[in-house]
Amino acid sequence: MSVINFLGDLIKPVTGLIDNMHTSDAERLQLKNKLIEMQNEMAGELIGYERKVLDAQAQIITAEAQGQSWIQRSWRPITMLTFLVLVVLDTMGWTEFRLSDEAWTLLQIGLGGYVVGRSAEKIAPQLKQTMGKK
Repeated sequence: MSVINFLGDLIKPVTGLIDNMHTSDAERLQLKNKLIEMQNEMAGELIGYERKVLDAQAQIITAEAQGQSWIQRSWRPITMLTFLVLVVLDTMGWTEFRLSDEAWTLLQIGLGGYVVGRSAEKIAPQLKQTMGKK
């Protein structure tokens, strides 16, 4: 569910109340416009917050990838290779027990984080260079 849809669902009951008010059409439109402005402001704030969270996560992953310790730089690839082995073993039916739904969810989160982290690692030097030119 997107942030915009979530906020729309939150505000929809209030909009319905405005429609049922015994006021003029102009007053109802004015209230609806104010409500939509509030919804847009909240959406903007939430999107800004999500952007900050993603930026912080990318910085952490980049710092790990550029770390001095071998284990600090390598734990994510090792983890993902371990998950790959587990998936292959599970798919072939070579494990005693099937992987649980939680394991698959963890794999999806890990893969998403790994891909984002590697992408951030690759683009970070170019962004830093571009920002330095301005």
